[in-house]
Amino acid sequence: MFERLYMDEQKIKSDSHISIGKNIREIRMARNIGQTELVRLLDLQGISMTRESLVKIESGKQHIYASQLRGIRDALQTTYDELLK
Repeated sequence: MFERLYMDEQKIKSDSHISIGKNIREIRMARNIGQTELVRLLDLQGISMTRESLVKIESGKQHIYASQLRGIRDALQTTYDELLK
């Protein structure tokens, strides 16, 4: 079901100039929010993500879906500019 939910959604890929996962990790740590806590906050928004997926996203091994990025932005109370710098 998880895969079906995101099938039509656009994945956002980091490139050599923007490291989305690294930015997520830095912002999350600056706010003293653990990975498990962030996943829980996303779940409260109705956004499915496992801790394992978050680890892969933060390390650049997995792309992030647009809705997940929006949820992380809201959970971390940050901006797209900060996430995409």
